[in-house]
Amino acid sequence: MTNAAKRSILRWIHLVATIPVLGYIYSPASEVEQYIGGPRYIFVPALILSGYWMYAGVIFAIIGVAVWLGAYYVSGFGAALLSQIVLLTARKILILIRARRPRPI
Repeated sequence: MTNAAKRSILRWIHLVATIPVLGYIYSPASEVEQYIGGPRYIFVPALILSGYWMYAGVIFAIIGVAVWLGAYYVSGFGAALLSQIVLLTARKILILIRARRPRPI
């Protein structure tokens, strides 16, 4: 499978998984209680997985989803959001350290 085909598939997954999340956000609160688990544990992790996969690769995407679900399950949304910020910051620092490392001759 070519890289262009992979990106196209991941984009469509990302777009389709956004629809239930938007429905969750913009629905009246009385109707949201019925399907609260779907966006939390299925669609948001699918968005994270497809987005990080397009951004940084499959390994980083799996780590990102695992960190999100673990932090959300243990401490809630605030910790999950903070964990993603820390993960992206750590990735950026790692990239900068690798870029400054002297190359062997």
